[in-house]
Amino acid sequence: MGAFLADLIIILIVAGLVTAACLYIYKEKKKGRHCIGCPMAGKCPKHHACANSVKGYGNTQHKTINMSK
Repeated sequence: MGAFLADLIIILIVAGLVTAACLYIYKEKKKGRHCIGCPMAGKCPKHHACANSVKGYGNTQHKTINMSK
C-alpha cells in the first residue's frame, strides 16, 4: 500500500506540473506573445513589429512593390 501511495503522489505532482505549464502557454498565446520565455522579453527584431499589430494578424511589415517601369 505504501508504494502505491508514493506512486500516486508522484503521478499527481507530475500531472499538476504539466497542467500548470499548459495553462501558462495557453494564457501567453492568448495574449499574443510569440516567443514564450524569450530572454529578449519580446524585443527581438523578428517579432518586434508583431507586438504592435492587431492581435491575431501576425507581422505588419509590408513590402512596397514598385509597379512603374
